[in-house]
Amino acid sequence: MLVAAAVCPCPPLLVPEVAAGAAPELDAARDACLDAVGVLAAARPDLLVVVGPGDGSSGSDDPPTVGPYPPGAHGTFRGVGVDLDVTLGHAPDGATTAGRPLPQSLTVGAWLLGRAHWTGAPAEGLALPPTAAPEDCAEAGRAVAGRAGRVALLVMGDGSACRTLKAPGYLDDRAAAFDARATEALGSADLDAIAELDAALAHELKVAGRAPWQLLGGAARDAGLAGRLLYEDAPYGVGYTVAAWS
Repeated sequence: MLVAAAVCPCPPLLVPEVAAGAAPELDAARDACLDAVGVLAAARPDLLVVVGPGDGSSGSDDPPTVGPYPPGAHGTFRGVGVDLDVTLGHAPDGATTAGRPLPQSLTVGAWLLGRAHWTGAPAEGLALPPTAAPEDCAEAGRAVAGRAGRVALLVMGDGSACRTLKAPGYLDDRAAAFDARATEALGSADLDAIAELDAALAHELKVAGRAPWQLLGGAARDAGLAGRLLYEDAPYGVGYTVAAWS
């Protein structure tokens, strides 16, 4: 059963070494993310699963980075110009950690866990196709929630990338309203509202978090969790939301 969840954005700029001189601009977001991870630790889960979108074109139904990642999987920020590697939790004794690298979203999640000095339950990863159907996301969430007696989720994903003229996706007048609905739903753990997020519109607005959020919605059915909004803003024209469910 799902006992806690943290919702965090996944831009590499969360990592101070990547943001460099602009790092202070996201201090509030980093602090909120660490607070949310603290809620996961306090829940004392048996299993932590870090969920995020896979890399690749958002128009691809099966980018090569989707699927599960074991404890000890490696990620790197070298693709964004920083010689920094991270590990997702710890591999079991005697297990090999060789394998495909973590996608960006899970790499940022692994960095957050390292920053929070996570020493609790084993941490695994799950990357979703960005265009996964809402019902498939919900079903995947129910499966994840059933994997252990006490499951926690670290859910990585950004809102719209179309909030301003200088945003990665340019300005789209629909973006602010979409992000407001998503943020309200995530901050209040409104499972029906999360399920109703429009996948086609999310794709048009370059929303990276829609599939992971809807997995969370499926995982939380019958769990009775309450949500708390910790942060909401749109620096650089991208919607970032941080919430904690417990």
